[in-house]
Amino acid sequence: MSNLPVVVMDNGTGYSKLGFSGNNEPSFVFPTAIATHESPSASGSSNSKPSFLSNNLASKRGMEDLNFVIGDEAVAQAKTMALNYPIRHGQINNWDHMERFWEQSIFKYLRCEPEDHHFLLTEPPHNPPENREMTAEIMFESFNVKGLYIAVQAVLALAASWTSNKVSEQTLTGTVVDSGDGVTHVIPVADGYVIGSSIKSIPIAGRDITSFVQQLLRERGETNIPPEDSLRVAEAIKEDFSYVCPDIVKEFKKYDQEPDKHFKKYDGLHTVTGRNYSVDVGFERFLAPEIFFNPEIASSDFLTPLPEVVDTVVQTSPIDVRRGLYKNIVLSGGSTMFKGFDKRLQRDIKRVVDQRIRISEEISGGAMKATPMEVNVISHKKQRHAVWFGGSLLASTGEFQGYCHTKAEYDEYGPSICRHNRVFGSVLG
Repeated sequence: MSNLPVVVMDNGTGYSKLGFSGNNEPSFVFPTAIATHESPSASGSSNSKPSFLSNNLASKRGMEDLNFVIGDEAVAQAKTMALNYPIRHGQINNWDHMERFWEQSIFKYLRCEPEDHHFLLTEPPHNPPENREMTAEIMFESFNVKGLYIAVQAVLALAASWTSNKVSEQTLTGTVVDSGDGVTHVIPVADGYVIGSSIKSIPIAGRDITSFVQQLLRERGETNIPPEDSLRVAEAIKEDFSYVCPDIVKEFKKYDQEPDKHFKKYDGLHTVTGRNYSVDVGFERFLAPEIFFNPEIASSDFLTPLPEVVDTVVQTSPIDVRRGLYKNIVLSGGSTMFKGFDKRLQRDIKRVVDQRIRISEEISGGAMKATPMEVNVISHKKQRHAVWFGGSLLASTGEFQGYCHTKAEYDEYGPSICRHNRVFGSVLG
């Protein structure tokens, strides 16, 4: 039985990615949403214990399934059922809903018997130990899983970058820039351990870029877009036409000089009337993702460019790991997928670092000659689902099952075994 693949589940705030170890892509990607036939406040809060931990597992495949749906089905039922998102800012805040979400993920989508498989789940940095205990309780008590490992998302994103041809050695030291739909985290990792005190998050991510595209189209007076399609059009323009440029002043000039070459057209279909319409796509192509590098163009609430945030994260980390953190800056998440994003980020961080070295040399009057700092931003084909893919990669290694907490250990010691994970460390390095 131990030859069966490991179940890898990456439950994010926006989307859940489910699949089996050894695969290159998750088998299922759908919203982390659940729709129930009850009022949203009726079941569970952040501290409520799941109400059916004691239920017989057989009931999980019976009538209970009729009370709720998850993922895309849940979003589609939002008008007739109560729609809930059990994860907020990366952390589970409704355990009752999360247990039901896992239940359908395992039985309806993955269609596997949990007692025959080891499970790898993911968690955000700063996840409270109580959350790990509750996860262990549900996995071992409700689903009777064979073994469980809870991995930090940033460590998995580092492992996913090993597929890139820019990576010279497989290391678990690096800085992860993880940008999804709701938030962007910059997380330093040294030998598989997250340096928690240096983590920074910035309130700019996919959703903000979409809103900015919407705003630019509105300001330009694009009247062709039906109001009910506005968000969908902005999202499509962001995903299909946007890129990061090296210099926005030069880019504006290019568009002015050769408009035919740079301006594009988006063709849409009205969701209500079914009529065709088209939208001109211009400066928003490069202005949209520019908010990572010049946040002030979109809002005055947050003004620190992403390259400066990355530099601060590395500078506040222990001095002996800084070179490794600059040398291995790994991108993760859909909002890092813009063409040119990696090159621009690398160039801008290098400028900040070189300027600091130059100033320190001037202060020392030339007495101190600093060794140049290597700055390397790594993009790779697995970026979009980097955390899930990293989990698939690590769960495929021969050592993985030895790192899992087993059902026997859980029965003997209880959920506190999951407070501390055995770290992969240098075995995989």
